[in-house]
Amino acid sequence: MTKPSLPDLLHAAVSAVGGTERPGQVAMAEAVAEAIDENSHRLIQAGTGTGKSLGYLVPALAHGERVVVATATLALQRQLVERDLPRTVEALHPQLRRRPQFAMLKGRSNYLCLHRLHEGAPQDEEEGLFDQFEAAAPSSKLGKDLLRLRDWADETETGDRDDLTPGVSDKAWQQISVSSSECLGATKCAYGAECFAEAARERAKLADVVVTNHALLAIDAIQGAPVLPQHEVLIVDEAHELVSRVTGVATGELTPGQVNRAVKRAAKLVDEKTADALQTASESFERVMELALPGRLETVPEDLGYALMSLRDSARNVISAIGNTRDKSVQDEDAVRKQALAAVESIHGVAERIVLGSEYDVVWYERHDRFGATLRVAPLSVSGLLREKLFEDRSVVLTSATLKLGGDFNGVAASMGLSPEGVEGDDAPVWRGLDVGSPFDYPKQGILYVAKHLATPGREGTRGDMMDELAELIEAAGGRTLGLFSSMRGAKAAAEELRERLDHPILLQGEETLGELIKAFASDPKTCLFGTLSLWQGVDVPGPSCQLVIMDRIPFPRPDDPLMSARQKSVEERGGNGFMAVAATHAALLMAQGAGRLVRATGDKGVVAVLDPRLATARYGSFLRATLPDFWYTTDRNQVRRSLAAIDATAQADGK
Repeated sequence: MTKPSLPDLLHAAVSAVGGTERPGQVAMAEAVAEAIDENSHRLIQAGTGTGKSLGYLVPALAHGERVVVATATLALQRQLVERDLPRTVEALHPQLRRRPQFAMLKGRSNYLCLHRLHEGAPQDEEEGLFDQFEAAAPSSKLGKDLLRLRDWADETETGDRDDLTPGVSDKAWQQISVSSSECLGATKCAYGAECFAEAARERAKLADVVVTNHALLAIDAIQGAPVLPQHEVLIVDEAHELVSRVTGVATGELTPGQVNRAVKRAAKLVDEKTADALQTASESFERVMELALPGRLETVPEDLGYALMSLRDSARNVISAIGNTRDKSVQDEDAVRKQALAAVESIHGVAERIVLGSEYDVVWYERHDRFGATLRVAPLSVSGLLREKLFEDRSVVLTSATLKLGGDFNGVAASMGLSPEGVEGDDAPVWRGLDVGSPFDYPKQGILYVAKHLATPGREGTRGDMMDELAELIEAAGGRTLGLFSSMRGAKAAAEELRERLDHPILLQGEETLGELIKAFASDPKTCLFGTLSLWQGVDVPGPSCQLVIMDRIPFPRPDDPLMSARQKSVEERGGNGFMAVAATHAALLMAQGAGRLVRATGDKGVVAVLDPRLATARYGSFLRATLPDFWYTTDRNQVRRSLAAIDATAQADGK
């Protein structure tokens, strides 16, 4: 039988989802197929509307080897498993003569734990187990959530939190879920045969395509114990998010509250002397943390060092002793011991990591008004880890709408441990970059306006001239505005002032769930939506409700961000340009994502307005502009107001 051609397969898949075949999608599919055949790697930038999901799924399914697809957002995971994969598998079946299987796999805490549900959670203060259903008042929000979870447990086939609609609070979910370190293991658990997390793993082992998230991919790479099934092809979608997700997984933290909980959990399982030593170490650590000031610790202060060594040593003794002591008053001892071990091992691991003081780690204090001080440790860079763990023994395709920063792929490639494109060394993974473009005509559909006449934003204080500019632009646009702010304080100040000055409704992130806010914004063209980071990347509102996207300033990292400033300093010590490599690259990525909110369909038109003159006047401005879609560029404030008014008039004439 002749092997079906890739163009024929792609055509069948695109037709099945009711889409339109695009040249960029064809080019992408060919590049993915080539990478898989050569066992090499690709970085592929595919603009909004390219249809990149099918661009990688079709060649991966056609090749027939197991593929893992890792994404950053739940929305894309759902789209792949509920829409794209079922339709694509059916569409390709007549030509492939097989129906590839697919499955979703997430971390264990995303699945309902039947042991925790039926037996309760080990309680810190009291004997035995804690029945969360008895403790929560049925009329309270927590009580209602828990009762709904108990009913849902009898109906659900997956136990996956994201299949529960509407969702429940984190606090409620924590009552009926466990982390991988707290899990008893299928062979020791009375509910092992029915376990939802184990069932998901079994489905993944049998699947041809496993859809997962960046965090689980990071855990699989970092911890060494394989979580994902063996696979020949890895596709990382939304790859611009990967470095920050891997950094998050590789970050450790210690708080006094966390240590106190571990002490209480371990107390009944070890002798009094061992428990007292951990309690004393906990109190020393708490005293040090009471005086902690936010910021990076280039060297660990002596008092903190002693407290951490004491924590580390007493935690190690508890870990050794837990396995030997049996307390007859403790019910369901296996679960109690497992949870205590997990808590103490986490403390031991972080304390030892900071005490050992690797030059490749950054340590800092954070302080929160409500929760007090936190001690954190994170890798200075994850590039070496990604280079070593990601690109060996499989073909890797990294794709996103935003991978070219300043006009090339090398910045993103370097953050993942890759050499510049075309540079080959003994152990350097070979990769090639491809920008398949976008189906949108950006110069005709959008304007990039930089408010060059405004004052340069300072660190603090309101910007009166910016508020005036913001109000005038929103009036000219007739509402229809997505306001992207670099801080929640800035978003809130703008919303409060403009609610008094304008008749247009202004929604503010945090005043309602993000889903509800986006729905309200999309349904009323006169409405504006203001917010911070998650809006820069998570809003998909095609049509006339979003015809003006405003960025209040270039979103550089805060100068006092310990991890970013440490990374910048590290680049400078090696002779590089730390500002461009870290701060400008971070800002470029966010601005490209933010600007991408404007044009989501072929009929969309509008303006991206940046209220920061540095985009026009600073030397790094051209680097940032080269990362943005190729909109028509202007600094003429009168021209942009006329354009917005014309776009608004057209939308109103169309009844929108």
